[in-house]
Amino acid sequence: MQQLRGREGARVRSTYRKYAREYKVAWDKREYDIDNFEEGTVANQALSATNQALYGIVYSIIVALGMSAGLGFIHTGHDLSFVYDIADLYKAEITIPLSFEIASQYDKTDDIGRISRLAMRDKIADGKLAQRIVKDLQDLMEIEEDRVDLDIIHLWDDKE
Repeated sequence: MQQLRGREGARVRSTYRKYAREYKVAWDKREYDIDNFEEGTVANQALSATNQALYGIVYSIIVALGMSAGLGFIHTGHDLSFVYDIADLYKAEITIPLSFEIASQYDKTDDIGRISRLAMRDKIADGKLAQRIVKDLQDLMEIEEDRVDLDIIHLWDDKE
């Protein structure tokens, strides 16, 4: 398990460096103070905000499927361990590039938390990520698709 965690950490650090280069964002390391969001760099603030949005989506889907949010495989000892495990599957594709894109366009005088949450909302508005997470969870838990009956619900917005 330690080797797996080490390899995953190395993969994520490499992904951070890749997008920092691509978006020409100064990058040292991932760090954040849960009690002092504003002290982080723009990239770290954006990563925190987009990841929190992703955790919320993953949590909602896990609970909707009747699964336990605390049933972790990689992450353990937390009531959201399974949420973190599943969210990690999508960060390199969704939250990391989006966060570095935001960091390339804004600075610390901007409301990075709000900008990041809105960007994340726009990124996932088509519902395809939610459907993909459901499918991935069904595959992971070996649940046949026809055994789950989910209604897709779209929230009201000013665009539809």
